[in-house]
Order: sequence, then C-alpha cells, then structure tokens
Amino acid sequence: AVDLGSNSFHMVVARYSHGQLVIIDRLREMVRLAAGVEANGEFDRAAAARAIACLERFGQRLRAMRAGTVRAVGTSALRVAHRKEPFLARARAALGHPIEIISGREEARLIYAGVATTLPREPHRRLIVDIGGGSTELIIGRGLIPIELESVRVGCVVISERYFGEGKISAKRMAAARVAVRQQLAPLLDTFRRRGWQVCAGSSGTVRAIGEAIRELNPRTNVITASGIERLANQVVAAGHTRELRFWAVTEERRPVFPGGVAILAEIFKVLGVKEMRVVDGALR
Repeated sequence: AVDLGSNSFHMVVARYSHGQLVIIDRLREMVRLAAGVEANGEFDRAAAARAIACLERFGQRLRAMRAGTVRAVGTSALRVAHRKEPFLARARAALGHPIEIISGREEARLIYAGVATTLPREPHRRLIVDIGGGSTELIIGRGLIPIELESVRVGCVVISERYFGEGKISAKRMAAARVAVRQQLAPLLDTFRRRGWQVCAGSSGTVRAIGEAIRELNPRTNVITASGIERLANQVVAAGHTRELRFWAVTEERRPVFPGGVAILAEIFKVLGVKEMRVVDGALR
C-alpha cells in the first residue's frame, strides 16, 4: 500500500499469514506536497521533485511486486491540484504502479478501516480523527462499520502555511487559524453531536506528535485531554516561532506544520466537546 499524503508519503508492504497481516517493509518520507500547490493550482518544481524522488525510492522497494498487488492512492493535495496529469504520469512511472486519486469520503472510509482493525472489538461508537497535510477526516463508527464519514479541507500544512507563514506564531495568528477550522467544521457539527460516541481515537503523525508533546508537559497522562491540548496551544503561542518549539516529539521537519495541527485538534476538541482522545497506530494504508 502506498499513501501519497499531502504532508508525508507512506509505503507499507505486508503479507497475510495465519489470519493476520505481517509487516515486511515500511517507509515514510515527509514530502509536504500541499505546501507546493501554487496559486494557479499546479505543483511548484521543488514539491514535484521531492515527490518524484520519494516515489522512485518506493519504486525500488516495490520492483518485485506483481501488477495488481500494490494499491497507491493520492489524497487532498492531488484532489485540489489543477492540470495534474503530467505530474501523475511522472509519478506512476517513478513508482512503477498505478496511482488513483480518491475522494475525501473514500479516504475517511479507508482510515476507519485501518484504525478499526487495531482497536478492541467493542460494542460502542467511536469517533476517529485523522489530521493530514491538506485535509482532516472525522469518522463515527461501531466495530468495523463506519456510520458517518466526513473529510474537511483543513490540514496541518495548509493551515500552517496560511496562518503561521515564515514560522511566525502569535495569539492573534492562533485565534485566526482556529476560527478558520471552526468554520470548516460547522456543517458536520449537528450530525456528529446527534450520533454521539463513547470513545475517541486519533491517528496520523500529527496527532501522535501532539500526544507525545502533551506527555512532555504532563508525564502522568497517556491520552490527549481537552485541558492538555489547550495547554499545548498556549505553549506553542509562547514559543513565538516554529524554530523555538522545544519538544522532543516535534522533529525539525515537523516544526513548520506543527502549529497548524495543534490549531486543528484544539478546535475539534472545543466544538465537538471531546473530553479525551487515545492515540492509535492505524491509518489509511
């Protein structure tokens, strides 16, 4: 499976053995494709070059895979890009396998399928949140069955580029970012509140980094709480610039997009009334 995400590209090779999937190989590279979408909707040369170089490395690892055994999907950045066929032709040649661009709802469905298989078989409803580079997926489901699927066009790369340009962070910028997230979430609030859930889980590298940063602030917690995410948001603002973010969990390559991810998750907690969130390993791939 290959996931051409808006922030990172992922490759996972697995074998089905004795009723379960066994991971054979995996690779992840931060490409930040969404950051390379220009005003005319095309990818700039630097972003396209990063993406093709990454796919060539993936292709080398997948060279022995038979046709039809690899599923590669493109998500938000590829959905919104214009005149993407020349790029896709190069991408397919680099990877050596077909690439399909999936809808936001299909992305949400695949994320839920990936996460649900890693969670205990419980009878109650779950809210799953996945923050990507160009979009955020929210799913309510029970067991292996999704009930509500939504994809919102706010992602850590897009929000960080728009509201924390050049790495600058302030209370005013954070407030503006959160207002933008709130506006995008507004259409789904009534449905999600009416459905309700008993357990909330978050997937993606952004959520994982946020969870680990919160643990650095409070080592006694092993979940993301409403108070924890607000405390982290305040710490991010206090840093003043992405280069001043001092969390072990926030790598140098993640710093430029971290404030956007924090703004998104903090606002999800606030408007949906989430009390706490477990961080899980499952994802689209």
